[in-house]
Parts: sequence; structure tokens; C-alpha cells
Amino acid sequence: MKSTQLLLTVSLTTMLFLGCTQTQPVIPFTEYPADVTTPKLSTYELNVISEKIYQNETSGNPKYLMFWSTNEKFASLGIGHFIWYPQGEPQRFDETFPAMIDYYVANKVQVPQWLIQARNTGIPWTTREAFENARGSNEFEQLKFLLMNTKALQTQFFFDRLHASIPEIVQYVAPQYRQHIVKNYNALAATKGGWYPLIDYINFKGKGIKDTERYNGEGWGLLQVLQNMSPVQAGPAALAEFSRSAQSILERRIQNSPPQNNERQWLNGWIKRTSGYAVPIL
Repeated sequence: MKSTQLLLTVSLTTMLFLGCTQTQPVIPFTEYPADVTTPKLSTYELNVISEKIYQNETSGNPKYLMFWSTNEKFASLGIGHFIWYPQGEPQRFDETFPAMIDYYVANKVQVPQWLIQARNTGIPWTTREAFENARGSNEFEQLKFLLMNTKALQTQFFFDRLHASIPEIVQYVAPQYRQHIVKNYNALAATKGGWYPLIDYINFKGKGIKDTERYNGEGWGLLQVLQNMSPVQAGPAALAEFSRSAQSILERRIQNSPPQNNERQWLNGWIKRTSGYAVPIL
């Protein structure tokens, strides 16, 4: 990781939502204090992180770039399994793929016209059965090709989303918790290999601020992981503590989840994934 880091301060608590400050207008950025440098990832970092996320979500099998779980009412697309709902489906989780379509367009990626049109109407395959039956069709293969060949750009989107989300997360919590969250975030940002767990987790389990992403009033997103961490300094201890905290938050989610969801079936995979955060991949 390059030395560039996000020097957040508690002045985040006074920021206003003033719109996008980057060249890609599709990510809802907020204004940062003047002393904050927008972080950048090198091409090497993007490629390494994107390959790691791809392995996490698909085990390296291109078939799972486009996936619709029998337990879900939406499709999961791309290396990070962006959510895309059918039209009219209640959106319990953040829908992220329409914003990725906008990001493609903003970055001058050639996108099929049918996909641009579907951006505002929902995924064109409105049920899991229709989705699976479409495998091998022209539209399905076009989308799969696009996703397979833009891994680094998808990772840049995740990274921009992370950067955009931190002020929102900090403003969401009560004032007494803000400094703790900012310091822990900065410790990860200043640690070699620290961007990967931050990028992967927010993509994996969200920001942690959506009311619908709660069991017994307790969330499981990046906010909760940063808040649950003990105070740490930059370095290996920051990676280890983020990993520990993520596992703790996910175990709490399972304990709080409705028994009929059978979420414990996913625990081993979640623990394996978050255990990897303790070891720098760069």
C-alpha cells in the first residue's frame, strides 16, 4: 500500500452532505475537511485486491459472477456480488448494481444498451427461475463478459464507496463514539494491507446504518466492526483487531438471527473470510 492515507479527524461530525467531489458523479460523496487527502490505490493494489475479492465471492469460478441464491429475492453480480433487485421488490439490503452501471458509463466503459435501460427498471430476469433459464442467452453472456473483464474497475468502485461512506457512518453514530470509530479507521488506512479488509467488509456486509439490516436492534456492518474494535495503532495489531471484531460481530448476527434463517450454516465461511483480514495481502 502506498503511503497515501485518509487523515480523518473528528471534524467529520460537522460536515454537510454537499454532493459529489470526484470525477465520477454517481457515488454520493460528502465533503471532507480540508486536511483530508483522497486516497488512491495503485494499479497493482487494485488488481491484487480485486482478485482476492473475486476468490472470496466466487472461489474463482466465473459461473458465480452471476448468482441468485435460493434464499434471496435478488441477484448478486460481479466480483463483489453487487445486489440487483427486480422491479417492485422491497429493498432490505442496499442495492448496489445500478450505481455500478452508472460507474461504468462515467468511466467510458462500453455497456450494452439493454443494460443501461434496465438500470432504472430492475434486473430483467424477475425471478430466480427466469435468471437461471437465461444462462447462455446473449444478454446473460454480455453481462458476464463485462463483469469478468472489469474486475479492477469494480474494486475501484468499492474503494470509492468506502471513502464516501465514512463521513456518513461517523455522522450516524452518537457523538461519544465518533472519535473511536475515526481513530480505528485511520489505523487501518495507515497500515500496509489495511485497505483490503475495509474494502472487502463494506462490500461484504454493508455500512451498518440501514434500519432493515438489524436483528434485535443490532447491525453487522462496517460501523459495528469499527465501533466494536479496541483502540489500536497502525500496524499488524490493527489488522488483527479488525479481524477479531468482524468475527465477533458476525457471530452476534447469527445469535440474533431468526432460527428459521439457519444462518449458522454460513459461519465457517464467514470466519475463514474474516480471518484472512489479519494477514496483509499486499
